[in-house]
Amino acid sequence: MKIILASPRGFCAGVVMAIEALDRALDLCGEPLYVYHEIVHNRPVVESFRRRGVVFVDDLRDVPEGSHLLYSAHGVAPAIRQHSKERGLHAIDATCPLVVKVHLEAVRFAREGYQIFLIGHEGHDEVIGTMGQAPGCIHLVQNEADVERLSLPADAKVAYLTQTTLSVDDATVIINSLKRRYPQITGPSRSDICYATQNRQEAVKELSPEVDLVLVLGSRNSSNSLRLAEIAEICGKPAHLIDGAEEMDDLWFAGIETVLVTAGASASDLVVQECVRHLEARFGATVETRTIRNENVSFPLPKELREMASDASNLHDTNQR
Repeated sequence: MKIILASPRGFCAGVVMAIEALDRALDLCGEPLYVYHEIVHNRPVVESFRRRGVVFVDDLRDVPEGSHLLYSAHGVAPAIRQHSKERGLHAIDATCPLVVKVHLEAVRFAREGYQIFLIGHEGHDEVIGTMGQAPGCIHLVQNEADVERLSLPADAKVAYLTQTTLSVDDATVIINSLKRRYPQITGPSRSDICYATQNRQEAVKELSPEVDLVLVLGSRNSSNSLRLAEIAEICGKPAHLIDGAEEMDDLWFAGIETVLVTAGASASDLVVQECVRHLEARFGATVETRTIRNENVSFPLPKELREMASDASNLHDTNQR
């Protein structure tokens, strides 16, 4: 068996920042430390933090007043921030900067009098946070059928935004449908779909023709990981989306000569390497890494953590003197 290991794969800059933020917050704040929603949509990552004393919540009423609370990479609505203040919570904002970009666009379009179509998946944490930026002005559009059902006048002042983790191809279809319905529609100056999502999708598209099967590391509630498996299947290749090597079934690989291994933007490379080692041990697999795009993006830790770290350092220096 031959393994083609896609690059780039796994953690994006926003996920790296959010995980490092939670690590640092544990060091500075201790436990229990509360996180609003899962820090990222990846079961192994979430379970590892739970074991360290992190409590993930979906309702701020589950967070004791005065506690430290970290907002996940997917972002939150302004109403959540206000509720946090009212409860006296010490909030740390680990929202991905690329999600913040979409939030700011929503606020700007709403301020300028636009009705906004948000292309995304209902119930996704990021979509909930983005829609909360401009209540009453944002309409969720999930597919072309939703576009056909829109009731705004043909000459309405409208704009569109997208969830950052969508399939580029799927989003383009819906955007084109909106443009046919509303030729005057405007959108962001550059795509809302994040660079990492696009790069990982491009790698699967480019490399799938060379393989017999695609293995995607990622959780079922990870939008960008699901898209990778869907793209492989659109390319005509069987695809399996798994959290780790323990979910692999040797029967999948009967008669398989070449496997593409990749990972969604919220999946750790540790689980990728575990799967590679399993295939090496069971099938004598050899590995070839194929780089489609180079990534060198990084984001700073949240301002609140930088300030807390500076205060702790100054206190240490004072005590030393």
